Amino acid sequence: MNITLDFAWLEAVMLAGVRMIAFLVVAPPFSFNAFPLRIKGMLALGLALAVAPRVVPGYASPDTGGFIVALLLEIVVGGVLGFLVLVVFSAIQSAGNLIDLFGGFQLAQGFDPQSMVNGAQFTRLYQMTALALLFASGGYQLILGGLTRSFAALPVGGGIDLAVPMQAITAAVGQMLLASVQIAGPLIVVLFLADAGLGLLTRVAPALNAFALGFPLKILITLTLGAAGFMALPGIVASLTDDAVTSMWGVR
Repeated sequence: MNITLDFAWLEAVMLAGVRMIAFLVVAPPFSFNAFPLRIKGMLALGLALAVAPRVVPGYASPDTGGFIVALLLEIVVGGVLGFLVLVVFSAIQSAGNLIDLFGGFQLAQGFDPQSMVNGAQFTRLYQMTALALLFASGGYQLILGGLTRSFAALPVGGGIDLAVPMQAITAAVGQMLLASVQIAGPLIVVLFLADAGLGLLTRVAPALNAFALGFPLKILITLTLGAAGFMALPGIVASLTDDAVTSMWGVR
């Protein structure tokens, strides 16, 4: 019995799988340690087989040196696309970090080895909620769909113009900082006004020692308004998912 192997098909699928696994290692929510490496590898292989009809046509099998170069290029492409998604979703974690910083919770920060997050209560709460919403709303399917469509703009082994992803990364970092301030901004302003009010009260009545009330007052304000910001997370996650997919499509 003769078994014929299509090496061009195997090479194309392998290169697609390398891009997939590089993306899954970097991009949330698949980058978390809660997902075992075996699951990431199986998911990358399944996705590579799913996009085989798209990546195989037009693929020209190179020599050994060309294939190694194409392999390295696919690692770079997958890592860049995953980093774009990581930067966009870091806005929620950064917003929680700002709330912890201005609300007085930063002293209770800790490291979560599963999600690789170092932060206090609101940082981890916002990050875990965003992760749950991403799966509950099916947003992860939209991210994977954007990844599979990247093969139309960036064929396997075709390389990438590094100037374009650098511009996209720069824009994504600026967007992340702006989004984190927009999410946590109202609460930060209220906490600043509370500190200013306590300062004025101390100037008017020094014997009152108003700053002794500052810590419990800021905790009360943070818990009250932080819950209001928590209710807005579904819309924020939906908007950030669209931004992440748009960032991936913008890389050529």
